[in-house]
Amino acid sequence: QKDLDDFVNFMRIQLSREYKGGELEKKISSIKADLLDKLIEDRLILQEANKNKLRVDDSRVKAKVNEIRRRYDSDTDFQRDLLSQGLVQADIEKKVREQLLIYSIIDERVKPKITIRPDEVTAFYNNNIKDFISEEARELEVIALENEGLAKSFSYDLKRGEKLTDLAVRYPLTVNKLNVASKDELKKEIKDAVFKLNIDEVSDPLKIEDKYYVFKLDNIIPPRKLSLSEAQEKIHAFLFEQKMQEEFTKWLDEIKKHAYIKMTNA
Repeated sequence: QKDLDDFVNFMRIQLSREYKGGELEKKISSIKADLLDKLIEDRLILQEANKNKLRVDDSRVKAKVNEIRRRYDSDTDFQRDLLSQGLVQADIEKKVREQLLIYSIIDERVKPKITIRPDEVTAFYNNNIKDFISEEARELEVIALENEGLAKSFSYDLKRGEKLTDLAVRYPLTVNKLNVASKDELKKEIKDAVFKLNIDEVSDPLKIEDKYYVFKLDNIIPPRKLSLSEAQEKIHAFLFEQKMQEEFTKWLDEIKKHAYIKMTNA
């Protein structure tokens, strides 16, 4: 039970990068039912890793823990969150080490069995051609400024037809090029601002976090069918992941055949 509770708390910390508050707890509740099975499977895989005398460098564990810590504003916040979950840093290091061992044994035992032939990629492309039509995309210039007054003045001057290169001399700004499609994971306010622009049109300033952004639409790229060469990397990754899951399931089922597993209600 303690292992299960610690696992839930570890998952809560892992998921805290993507989810907050009630949304985080809802996500935890949705996966809780499967966590016991996951915990058992992890134990079996770890046994295989230990039987094969696999080891994980301390530097990799430390790097992963530091990656988790960087999600917090300070080390104090990180330690406080650990304490609230009934954990200490050693618990996190242990769980991270176990995860890395699991990845290592899977890489050693499952991954080498997977091959993707060129004809498989071609067949998948021909059978799913509708999935390889690109969305209409927009080419933008994104100009960031430090405060609202500057952003409004800059947007006004750019709308009047002044050149961006000339304005860059007068305004403290940064400029980036961006290609976006409607399916991209953008904030709603950015999508609303960007997708109502016509070519060469300039948006009003939009505040995002602590900066103000002005968008200028340079071009609209119409939908088109991706060629096989353009799509093959994505197809290869999809087929590899699919076969990886199939081989992993077969490998894990074979391990389970030789294991004694008993679950009882506490």
